[in-house]
Amino acid sequence: MIIPCIDLMGGKVVQLVQGREKALEGGTPEEMLARFAAFPWIQVIDLDAAIGGGSNDEMVEFFAARAATRVGGGVRTVERAKKLLCQGARKVIVGTAAFHAGGIHDAFLRELAQAIGGDRVVIAVDSREGRIVVKGWRESTALAAEEVLSQLEPYCSGFLCTYVDKEGMLAGTDLEWFRRLRRATALELTAAGGITTLEEIAELARLGIHAALGMAIYTGRLDLAELAARNAGR
Repeated sequence: MIIPCIDLMGGKVVQLVQGREKALEGGTPEEMLARFAAFPWIQVIDLDAAIGGGSNDEMVEFFAARAATRVGGGVRTVERAKKLLCQGARKVIVGTAAFHAGGIHDAFLRELAQAIGGDRVVIAVDSREGRIVVKGWRESTALAAEEVLSQLEPYCSGFLCTYVDKEGMLAGTDLEWFRRLRRATALELTAAGGITTLEEIAELARLGIHAALGMAIYTGRLDLAELAARNAGR
């Protein structure tokens, strides 16, 4: 499955390079919904909330109420997750709160899964230079994604795995990393970060991994109509 990404910062739809430098802005929320209407799922990330620098709650609610969404960014309490679901999100994406200095934050993840159901939780295990990064990808942990997926499985329905080293660079992704992740878990995997070509999408699909796309579709590198047709199996 191909999942378009909508990243929010400062009240706008944006695309960043490696989560830091803004490269471009997208259209209005209404325009983005229309643009991605042919896709069964949309991924919405509140980047301001992710880095603890504010939020884009009204825009998040707009998308969650009108499309099948997976929503993340700043989901660090059970109350925040419940609020997103009440606004219409189908699943919540948890990243920073899933980890702490000592490793996996089991107590929080257990509480979250019990409160909303693990089937509605996606855990973000984003990696830069081989280590999981948190707080909007600004802090590194000592954990490697492929080493912890099995420990996280009891708390979620799947994983969002971003190869941050190539995020937003239109230079291709690291398929071998995703192959290692696929061997590490049987749960649903969604790949992100640098996916640029139809060949990469096809290889991910062969591995049974979804592709979350941002920069490649915002710049027109990949054609939305062709991607929608692939999603529909045509």
